[in-house]
Amino acid sequence: MSARSAKALLTSLAIGAIGGTLFQLTGLPLAWMLGPLIANLLASSKGVRVAVPEPLRNVFLAIMGMVLGSQVTPQLANRVLDWPVSAALLLLGVAASTAVAAAWYRRCGFDPVSAWFGASPGAMTAMILLGEKCGGDPQRIAVAQSLRIILVILFLPPLFWAYQGGGEGIGPVHSGLEHGWMLLLIPLLLPLGRWLRIPSSALLAPLLMAALLSGFDIASLALPGWGMNVMLWVLGSAIGSRFQGMTRRLFGRYLWQSGVATLLALIVLALFAELIHQLLGVGRDVALLALAPGGIGEMAILAVALNIDPVFVAFHHLLRMVTLMIIAPFWARWLMRRSAA
Repeated sequence: MSARSAKALLTSLAIGAIGGTLFQLTGLPLAWMLGPLIANLLASSKGVRVAVPEPLRNVFLAIMGMVLGSQVTPQLANRVLDWPVSAALLLLGVAASTAVAAAWYRRCGFDPVSAWFGASPGAMTAMILLGEKCGGDPQRIAVAQSLRIILVILFLPPLFWAYQGGGEGIGPVHSGLEHGWMLLLIPLLLPLGRWLRIPSSALLAPLLMAALLSGFDIASLALPGWGMNVMLWVLGSAIGSRFQGMTRRLFGRYLWQSGVATLLALIVLALFAELIHQLLGVGRDVALLALAPGGIGEMAILAVALNIDPVFVAFHHLLRMVTLMIIAPFWARWLMRRSAA
């Protein structure tokens, strides 16, 4: 790591620590994720160089994957029987919310390709690359995708916190580290996930390994409260530092456009979440987080940190991501043929 990169990392973490401390002092929910996120977002918009290198981010995503996978239990099979119904409603909700958000982006002046790929709720990297390949504007798609994730992260925790009646809002919390030896698997799992070309491999490869160990009742990773906060601090700082170099004026315009698109998508998906609640008896907060238009990594963080049925949430976000990655190439070809006609 160069001296410049190290300085940007230390600056990002220091700013994140200030944000986390302030959020914790004010009693706001998910303080050590939202505080660093907002603090880094504000700093980067003012030209401060902040950055969390991808390798470090991936290590903490892997830890998150381990924590999430450790929520899998042998008793989980009894619940899986209900999930095809919610999975079908998820896919219908994704289609409807994408169409609504894309229509809004078209009104904002996006070309059709950028509108559709910018509105797609998941598989961000694939959507940016495919959108550019089809002739879309990669910057618009990237900003729309990134802001969607950040806005969902900023909006949902206070909503769930209020819905649950306040409280600490972080869990599962343990007094000490349990089965910490599982963390030693991360240096092996990260390259293995890349080699196997697992999507979002930094999160999913450790998640699958931990799920296997926990599902067979071999081991389950548990972090103490301070460990959860450190993980959220680094990941929140990483998310907030994404917009390095963007002018405040341009950021403000994109924020308005993405804010409306995200709100429209959330409203549509909330209707489908209510259907899941009514049909299956799943909690409204669980159903909404499972359908929320955020990234799988970020939504997994919220599910674990807020203790909102992490396995149910992760399953549905994984399904959405895989489905989008399967459908997107065919959709891209159709758009390319349509543009050429």
